Amino acid sequence: MNRIIRTLFIVMAFALVFGTGTMFASGTGEQKPTTTVTQTVGPQGEKPVWYTDVKLTDAEKAKVRAGHYKAAYLLHTTADFTNALLAGAKDAFKDLGIELVVTTDAQMDPTKQKTDVETALALSPDIILTLVIDPVAGAEAFRPAVEKGVKLVFMSNLPAGYVQGKDYVGIVTDDLYGMGKAAAEMLADALGKKGNVAWIYHDASYYVTNQRDNAFKTVITQNYPDIKIVAEKGVANPADAESIASAIITQHPEINGFYVPWDTPAEGVVAACRAANRPDIKVVTLDLGANNGLDMVKGGNICGIAADLAYQLGYTKAVMGAYGVLGKAAPAFVIVPAIKVTKKTVVDGWRQSLHRDPPQAIMDALK
Repeated sequence: MNRIIRTLFIVMAFALVFGTGTMFASGTGEQKPTTTVTQTVGPQGEKPVWYTDVKLTDAEKAKVRAGHYKAAYLLHTTADFTNALLAGAKDAFKDLGIELVVTTDAQMDPTKQKTDVETALALSPDIILTLVIDPVAGAEAFRPAVEKGVKLVFMSNLPAGYVQGKDYVGIVTDDLYGMGKAAAEMLADALGKKGNVAWIYHDASYYVTNQRDNAFKTVITQNYPDIKIVAEKGVANPADAESIASAIITQHPEINGFYVPWDTPAEGVVAACRAANRPDIKVVTLDLGANNGLDMVKGGNICGIAADLAYQLGYTKAVMGAYGVLGKAAPAFVIVPAIKVTKKTVVDGWRQSLHRDPPQAIMDALK
């Protein structure tokens, strides 16, 4: 999911420089979330359905296999996260006898994503799996696929104006509330359920991060009366996280915990803790990252990382594509669980989420 959020910043920058319309806020100025979050909902308020409810009968699988369908996976970037998505989709397609005819990498560029759609359509796929980088530009880019009857399955973002069941099959993403809840519980455990923490949230209007951030705050506020949120600050540019954290530590020396919305700004917060000589401060974040994982296993500031199941996301998207070619009614918004990754569970966590071992540096540090 961290790669998705990084994509968001590129789209923001593009919109600011070129004036391109986007459903995302630019991140300029405070956009402090205030909503109490007790359940994950979709971009249009859709109620979630668990991935375990997305399944095919033996007869339906046989029908898909007999159809000799073709699929394309249009990745938004290349990373451990998207590699895991692709691995999950490939396994599902193999089981269903669906040929994956092309895989592309948009390199987080909406213009290239449009070209990727054209490349894929030349091979006549029946199914396209993707994450739409820019909802406005993506609505235009994927319209030819809709007109050709290609079954589209999205992750997280929704093209502007698209209607579920007409223009696309459905959306699959992580349990956003579960991610924030897991982060809150890990930080609370690390602090012995009492302390003073800073809440650094994503300063942009983006339903994925907004729900995760608000879920953390909701759980801390409702479940841990002896943990006080003594500082709240938004981060729009991950590069600003270190200076933001440094200022908070100076202004609130009683701080002994930080929530940070994803891995890249968390690296900056850890750097600020080190610069202030504060090894006692516990930092929790979301989305797996090699640097934070290494800090955690070495007994540094990171006390826990909430992660989603990227492999299962990809697998579920592929099965949703099969729903599409079968004409089977699909849920509009599907989620996969969040998991807690700590020093004790880091190897299993990496395998569950990314379908691979942690980086070698982490494995060596565990020896």
